[in-house]
Amino acid sequence: MKEKLRILFCEDDETHSINPEIPIIFLIAKTIKESILEGFKIGADDYLTKSFSMEGLLLRIKATLRRVRGKKLKDIPFYKLGNFLFDTQKQTLSIGDKVIKLTTKECELLSLLCAHANETLERNYALKTIWVDDNYSNACSMDVYITKLRQLLKDDSGIEIINIHGKGYKLITPSIDDPLKEDGIQIL
Repeated sequence: MKEKLRILFCEDDETHSINPEIPIIFLIAKTIKESILEGFKIGADDYLTKSFSMEGLLLRIKATLRRVRGKKLKDIPFYKLGNFLFDTQKQTLSIGDKVIKLTTKECELLSLLCAHANETLERNYALKTIWVDDNYSNACSMDVYITKLRQLLKDDSGIEIINIHGKGYKLITPSIDDPLKEDGIQIL
């Protein structure tokens, strides 16, 4: 099993080193503890046993992608957002001497908007990434958080969150040709 998994996951191959962030779900014939543990040791993110349903496979893929995307958002600890400094770790938004503590949902939503600054953030993508489900109740909740974020960002007239009718939202920030990443700070 170990040798087959190494070949499948490219553990010693350049292929996996090109983009190690690509999630890997492995397929096993039986639920054997050693096989499962070995798969995780060599880089798997999840597994399925044979005789799986396509629906189950799709749900696993979606859940794995959500986890991977969530990790990427947390990789940038700070965003310089106009006159604001957004600290994703402490969940704070600062302007001058004023420090605003954000809720977890506010922080997740602002992180997602920053990751897609000056481009459309699709509504359904945001809902599924943060709330896991795009039902009506969660959509209404997201609208409330967008309103809160707009209020918090109003102290910098160069920053705004606009609705893109039928699609989602766009965080408009002062235009910089190439966003810079210096000392863990993403400058927007």
